[in-house]
Amino acid sequence: MKEFTDHALNVAEHNNATYADIRILKEKNEFIMTKNGQIGKCDESESYGFGVRVIVDGSWGFASSGEVSKAEIERVTELACRIAKSSAKLSHEPVVLAPEDVYVDRWYSHFLIDPFAVPFEKKLELLFEIDKILRKSPKINIAEATMGFEQEHQYFASSEGSFIEQKILQSGVGYSATAVEGSEVQRRSYPTSFGRQNMQCGYELVESLELVENAERIREEAVGLLTARQCPSGRMDLILEGSQLALQIHESCGHPSELDRVIGMEANYAGTSFLTTEKYRTFKYGSPIVNIVADGTIPGGLATVGYDDDGVRSQRWFLVNQGITWGYLTNRELAHIVNEPRSKGCNRADGWVHLPMVRMTNISLSPGDWEYDDLIADTKDGILMEINKSWSIDQRRLNFQFGCEIGWLIKNGKITEMVKNPTYQGITPEFWGNCDAISNEKYWTLWGVNNCGKGQPGQRAQMSHGASPARFRNVEVGIDK
Repeated sequence: MKEFTDHALNVAEHNNATYADIRILKEKNEFIMTKNGQIGKCDESESYGFGVRVIVDGSWGFASSGEVSKAEIERVTELACRIAKSSAKLSHEPVVLAPEDVYVDRWYSHFLIDPFAVPFEKKLELLFEIDKILRKSPKINIAEATMGFEQEHQYFASSEGSFIEQKILQSGVGYSATAVEGSEVQRRSYPTSFGRQNMQCGYELVESLELVENAERIREEAVGLLTARQCPSGRMDLILEGSQLALQIHESCGHPSELDRVIGMEANYAGTSFLTTEKYRTFKYGSPIVNIVADGTIPGGLATVGYDDDGVRSQRWFLVNQGITWGYLTNRELAHIVNEPRSKGCNRADGWVHLPMVRMTNISLSPGDWEYDDLIADTKDGILMEINKSWSIDQRRLNFQFGCEIGWLIKNGKITEMVKNPTYQGITPEFWGNCDAISNEKYWTLWGVNNCGKGQPGQRAQMSHGASPARFRNVEVGIDK
């Protein structure tokens, strides 16, 4: 591979590039879905290509190709340089990259069981076993179960001298049951609403999640929701279980912390941000017990890498420290906006065909010191909500509403009954400011988000959010019809 990367960098230098990098990427994917006793979908795919970035006359140029050869690398690199020269005619300020050390390194993610070596029949047998349990009730109209596995092998080289090889393996699995009675439709999912739980690991994830053991409960809860009473409306204390809290972190902390959104440089899909730069290390984002950590090094995280697509080594830092906004997600181009001496390592691209941009790394709410049972017992008039069903948030990530699959009313410290169509709404800093209790590390789980969209053309990114159940006081709850 070094012969290919060296050729790209030499061509870029010959075309007056002051900086250049190339990513050569091999990808392999497998996806299996069963639906109502049948194979719903079965896909296997592979991809191999490269992308070249250059800075010429102070502006970026980028081009990519699915043909990896010296001749094609030369053509694409020259094209990237021409694009940069054309862009420079319209640019107002030259690109300035924050300094970063030079690395010659290899980083591989950890796994125990290679999912691509597990027989297809074994995977399908498990999905059909789950499907059979889910459809034991005639009120279950749709039963779906999925598995997905992805492997990425990347070579990165820059004109500064870095040469980095990385190999990443991810696995995911999950299922859902949809119950129908007349015009009433209710759905329950396991283990999360993100389609499936995804982690950076191997097939051992599938074997660890007690999928079969939970299928009957999920079926019965879906059926029970058909006749459950509607979630009450009004203000009460709200407890969010981990996977719903993970989405809350994603939408109301992760996206607004992306510095390109903060400065208005990127506003597709998720809008801009209320966390403008004058709030840096001064703004009260939440209560003093709220600590939100960005971490590109945590084992199992979907955004865990050795290095980002700028060649920056992964790091761990606070986005919110004791309730105060403490950091942003940056790349080498934007770090100077908040006077950071180097990038936080958040530049990533969706495959070889796209230009890297600021993306979330793994972002988590630090655990507190509450036992979960004590948290329930301490709640006089509240509701516990589980598993996301819908969400809406404004373009600055301030006003939001979330709907969940299931709610459980809490009266005088005891869970009393199931309710359907639970929703809650709030304003981001007010909501996090009302967080007064967080369960301890025994209940903390890293939840994988497999399909975060951003950019135009759109790019998909993956990241994880760790959370344990937490309580928020005096929250507006209502009905999602």
